[in-house]
Amino acid sequence: MHYLPLWMRIVSLVPHATELLYALGLGDQVVAVTHECDYPTDAAGKPHVTRDKLPPGLSAAEIDRAVRERTEAGEAIYELDEELLHELQPDLIVTQALCPVCAVSYDDVAEVATRIATCPKVIALDPKTLGETMGDIRTLAQATGARDAGLDLVARQRARIDRVKLAVRDAPKVRAVAIEWLDPVFIGGHWTPQLIDLAGGVDLLGLPGEHSEQLTWEQVAAVSPDVVVCMPCGYDAPRAHLECELYAHELRRLGAQRVVAVDASATFSRPGPRLVDGLELLAHIFHPDLVGAPAYPPIPVAL
Repeated sequence: MHYLPLWMRIVSLVPHATELLYALGLGDQVVAVTHECDYPTDAAGKPHVTRDKLPPGLSAAEIDRAVRERTEAGEAIYELDEELLHELQPDLIVTQALCPVCAVSYDDVAEVATRIATCPKVIALDPKTLGETMGDIRTLAQATGARDAGLDLVARQRARIDRVKLAVRDAPKVRAVAIEWLDPVFIGGHWTPQLIDLAGGVDLLGLPGEHSEQLTWEQVAAVSPDVVVCMPCGYDAPRAHLECELYAHELRRLGAQRVVAVDASATFSRPGPRLVDGLELLAHIFHPDLVGAPAYPPIPVAL
């Protein structure tokens, strides 16, 4: 059976959904995005239906504290522009419910959708593993009539994953820790431990499919990692490197042979198509002699 693409007015309320919609060739149907949707470049020019309630310029500790206070009080971190959403008359709204720090509350979106004249369908993409991100491709492709594009994207993603697996198949495993936030310390969870394993490493602290866990610097040091990958959630590589410099003393105490800063925003924080770029990045970090330079190169941290 041949599937014809539907023409829809789509609003994306989470950056990884925006990236996925564009990867499926649906960018021209996206009528609005969030204030954090910056990839691909064209997406940044779309109308924004959200804004950040946290003030700019906060430190890592201040961001953590503000997020905790708001979530514990039941207050939103992002504000939804309901008036604009009504004006856009979307047919489909794509969001998530996995992380309150990553997007507008799913319940708020679903409630607003009931009052929009077009009665848009609301889809939540909430992957916790790499396999579930592939499932999200199929889900969104099915909902938009882009089934053929979805099958093609999954095939291309899996081919790249297989190439990495083949390249590192016989290499010794590298003992690694992924740090997702530095004050307080959070270690990488969800899909990150899987990516580390596929890239020829062993994640000493993270558990596949589980939430990122808050630990102490002493707990991280206790596992004696060979490589520490700093991937502060939502930060690009230069900002991640700056964070590492701010916490150089703590990182030095881990005793790792290498510490690198990476573009988490592009390759790890968002469970979209660029997670495979993250896999290739990790494989290059662990086995540079077997895997070539990645699209998003790491920045070594001098300690």
